[in-house]
Amino acid sequence: MKLLAIDTATEGCSVCLWHDGESLSRLEVQPRKHAELILPMIDEVLSEAGVSLSQLDSLAFGRGPGAFTGVRIATGVIQGIAYGSDLPVVPVSTLRALAQRVYRQHQAHRVLAAFDARMQEVYFGAFELDADALMQPVIDEIVIKPDALQLDAVVDNNWVGAGSGWGVYEAVLLNSLGSELAHVYPDMITRADEIAELAVNDFALGKAVGAEQALPIYLRNEVAWKKQS
Repeated sequence: MKLLAIDTATEGCSVCLWHDGESLSRLEVQPRKHAELILPMIDEVLSEAGVSLSQLDSLAFGRGPGAFTGVRIATGVIQGIAYGSDLPVVPVSTLRALAQRVYRQHQAHRVLAAFDARMQEVYFGAFELDADALMQPVIDEIVIKPDALQLDAVVDNNWVGAGSGWGVYEAVLLNSLGSELAHVYPDMITRADEIAELAVNDFALGKAVGAEQALPIYLRNEVAWKKQS
């Protein structure tokens, strides 16, 4: 399985080539330079691996939620490559990818992922590790004011928090959840490494789509509409 994954939804701009269980990746944390960095990074990774686009089985990208411009950049780039190379695409939730990274780095099995969505809101998702060591959603992803968050799932100190939303609203989120967590990792961002890891499994499950269906998830649709108009 050869899969190329990209992510520009948060502060990081990253690329990962998954090649039969091995990965080769690049990460640059320069939020205002995603558009100029991403294509050279793709070329660099493919060149170093000696792999051409025609040899890939699929593409993958962080489909959001996240920074509006960043999600749009990743979507445009992956659609362009997919159309040009006639490759399928696996869209991957950036919140889920963040949860997967927390597991890989800190062995946490239950993750509350939150990105700062501006406008005093957060993008929020809850994830648990499955038998295949992959994070799966417990709830539908939402955009919500931190003080309005309510979960049906039981949250206790077996959970950890991660993402920029926790950096801005940790006290408010904990108050809304009514529980302390085992740990909070507010500085963690998504990477294409975990996008690729999750996408390989999703590809095997038949979740790849054509270029025209490789669409972003903004959650806050009215903001997307206003910025596009």
